[in-house]
Amino acid sequence: GRRAMTAPLLSVEDLVVRYGAVTALHGVGLHVGAGEAVALLGANGAGKSTLVKIICGVVAPDEGTMLCEGAPAPTGDPNAARALGIGMVFQHFSLFETLTVVENIALGLGTRERIEALGARIAAVAARYGLVVEPGRRVHHLSVGERQRVEILRCLLQEPRLLILDEPTSVLTPQEANGLFAMLRRLAAEGCSILYISHKLEEIAALCDRATVLRAGRVTGECDPRRETPAAMAEMMIGEALPETRRAAPARPGPACLELCALSLPADDPFGTDLRDVTLTLRAGEILGIAGVAGNGQKELLAALSGERRAPAAADVILAGQEAGLLGVAARRRLGLGFVPEERLGRGAVAEMSLTENALLTVRNPDLVRAGLICHGALRGFAAGIVRRFGVRAAGIAAPAASLSGGNMQKFIIGREVSGAPRVLVAAHPTWGVDIGAAQAIRRELIALAEAAVGILLVSEDLAELFEICDRIAVLHGGRLSEPRAAAATTPDALGLLMGGMAAETGAAASLPEPAGAA
Repeated sequence: GRRAMTAPLLSVEDLVVRYGAVTALHGVGLHVGAGEAVALLGANGAGKSTLVKIICGVVAPDEGTMLCEGAPAPTGDPNAARALGIGMVFQHFSLFETLTVVENIALGLGTRERIEALGARIAAVAARYGLVVEPGRRVHHLSVGERQRVEILRCLLQEPRLLILDEPTSVLTPQEANGLFAMLRRLAAEGCSILYISHKLEEIAALCDRATVLRAGRVTGECDPRRETPAAMAEMMIGEALPETRRAAPARPGPACLELCALSLPADDPFGTDLRDVTLTLRAGEILGIAGVAGNGQKELLAALSGERRAPAAADVILAGQEAGLLGVAARRRLGLGFVPEERLGRGAVAEMSLTENALLTVRNPDLVRAGLICHGALRGFAAGIVRRFGVRAAGIAAPAASLSGGNMQKFIIGREVSGAPRVLVAAHPTWGVDIGAAQAIRRELIALAEAAVGILLVSEDLAELFEICDRIAVLHGGRLSEPRAAAATTPDALGLLMGGMAAETGAAASLPEPAGAA
């Protein structure tokens, strides 16, 4: 279209950022017009996060300028960015775990408003945009999806002129994502500009007028996402065509390798979700998906599977034919359980330890430890093998886990669990916030594991992913698990209704309110 005479709301030009010997951005430029929705595309490590951190003042560039409506804007100053009306919803949340929602938002706003008044304002904005949030809850009780809503609210209360969102729908149901898009379109119509980072190309087409593609720290192209196919955009991002990952004809599943028998487990925190009569059977060679909106019992179910929470009775959990309900984490691993937790650092890996040391944390391999002594050569070889096979970008196997990007850390953790030769693999959100190339690689590994007769339980909030690789999918809502359905015989919308608690399943019907007039 015709270029307006006014300067864009925000433009950055010739940005260069160096971290030691690594150049993260090589002369990057980007502009966003008033009321325009622009997508930022790129694989992990392409420089997207660095670029948005410069825009919101968290990182100062080594070279380059930032202009707001044509006037030079200061860089490296978050308060200056906020004063310009730039709000950011980060993918890795910056919330204080021990404070309530309203306290976190008060800190983010730096306001002197009374907590009660702010609580009321939060409730009003939340209602206007359809974001369900309880202001009095402590953040450490919130699921990933709920935390994200807090971050979005915190931004909206600042009445931003530019809202930056990093992977915002990685934790939402299709219906919630549609709600988020309706909200973002309303914001754009009100004149707020949007910079949207996502790996989901179909979302970008639904929301954005323009897409800028970054690859290895350089802008490699711009396109109109409504006119490009997702495949063409993916190719711009990774520089090559994507291989297909679709699951071949579903495996003929083998014997049961993991069973939950009417497991009920009260939550261990006041805002958690009690598990109620959860029954499932996972067979060797099968990929069974568990869908659900964050906060419906996934955390509790994963803890009950990993052994971090023991079940009330031994027979509630049967792993590889053994009653395992009362066994702890190590004993379940000895029975052949591999586990990929939702939190990469802290539960999946130790931030300060090297990749080599992290490789040893969960793997029971007689070649790596003999008589209680670590065989360092073998261990280094094992770690290097994971890095090579899974394409982990790191400074080397001696690099601390904290130095890797989230996507690369995830590839390493999944590589470690897969390389541990599990009989059952429980994977929580394995491709959350991972770029499209890495996500495909992870899904291919899961499919290959299933073909090698490993049973895989995949807990994910990404319905497209579940449909792509699962044989059967069940929905977790309010701590109850629906009957699994064959992936080929159901639809994302049907599961989306279950995820929102809209459809009564047999078994769950008992918990629905009585119709009016019933005695």
